[in-house]
Amino acid sequence: MVAEGVDGTVTIKRRLSKKKVTAPASSYARGVTVELKQESPGDILDLERSRVVIYLEGTLPSRPISAEIVQEGRLFAPDTIAIPAGSTVSFPNHDPIFHNVFSLSKAKSFDLGNYSQNQSRTVHFSKPGVVFVNCHLHPNMTAAILVAPNAFVTTAGKDGKFNLSGVPPGEYTAVAWHRAAGFFRQPVKISASQTASLQFFIPLDEDGSIRSIARK
Repeated sequence: MVAEGVDGTVTIKRRLSKKKVTAPASSYARGVTVELKQESPGDILDLERSRVVIYLEGTLPSRPISAEIVQEGRLFAPDTIAIPAGSTVSFPNHDPIFHNVFSLSKAKSFDLGNYSQNQSRTVHFSKPGVVFVNCHLHPNMTAAILVAPNAFVTTAGKDGKFNLSGVPPGEYTAVAWHRAAGFFRQPVKISASQTASLQFFIPLDEDGSIRSIARK
């Protein structure tokens, strides 16, 4: 028997991510100048909510996928993705300059070396955890990959809403993660008769320091 699943909302009231600071393009190296791509105009809270990953802990089926993080405008895009364990991520270079992709994270460490425009490299992620990705050549370039233990993982929309469908009935722990705020956990009971509802508040203290519930 398969349940309806989980519907939920993420609430963020203040900017969490630090603004990216980088040197002008001309100061990096000789050759082609690539201007730094700016964050899309709009509500910064839309962007923050879209950086929240939600998943269920526990032993559940995993369905590996193929995902992509593009190097373009001297940025990784998207800068936050969520994948089930066993998935692969490709890193195509769309800039007319060399880029490098590496990680020193415990869940997965790698260094793909330097490679030029229209080339790509792929990494397999077998173990759950958070993987932070950087570029040796451009220190402002950062991305995060949340590798979930199973297939029940998603990211929130710009409006903060999310859905996990087809979850087998049972009692679970739902986890919300934001790279600047950490982990937030809530118990959730899934039944076959109705959709469960969750709401995650990702708070900040008045002084701007970050509080998280049961931070991992």
